[in-house]
Amino acid sequence: MVSLVTPKPAKRSLSLPNILTYSRIAAIPVVIGCMYAQSIMGAPLWLRWVALFVFIAAGITDFLDGYYARMWDQQSSLGKMLDPIADKLLVASCLLMLAADETIRGWSLWAAIVILCREILVSGLREYLAVIRISVPVSQLAKWKTTVQLVAIGFLIAGEAGEMILPPTILIGIVLLWISAILTIYTGWDYLRAGIHHLTEEDR
Repeated sequence: MVSLVTPKPAKRSLSLPNILTYSRIAAIPVVIGCMYAQSIMGAPLWLRWVALFVFIAAGITDFLDGYYARMWDQQSSLGKMLDPIADKLLVASCLLMLAADETIRGWSLWAAIVILCREILVSGLREYLAVIRISVPVSQLAKWKTTVQLVAIGFLIAGEAGEMILPPTILIGIVLLWISAILTIYTGWDYLRAGIHHLTEEDR
């Protein structure tokens, strides 16, 4: 008699933590679509609130997927791979859209560039370190950086709609974006230092 057993990876791929990660990726076109329609195509301002609501929901899943994965022991290789990718896709796409609609402009573009460059650098380092089976744990400061970054983007997504309720909404977002950029440089250096250390060790 042949026993039909569902492979473990298939089960893990449909676990709640991974589904939450998938939903974060699926939220990206909704957020960007609402922002694009409002700012580029002249759609109503309330679409910024829709974009903000979906963005906040996506940000909450970033916390919940890791929480449930640890609590229910549902951590998987797929989840570990997709989780940081989902975060970077969400942040990068929002920053690019905010630059396109000129919510981020002038000198503030440099803060966005620093954040994007750091994400690319860290992704490359993580890929290399994974090949040699080295894991660099995420520091508490890096987690705070991510939090500040998401809050900053949230304020900027609200943009003009937010300023109808809280006049300095965009200014608050820009200030937090710069703080995030500074933290990004510091935490990025930690990853770079770890990468260089292991590179030199491998070459010996």
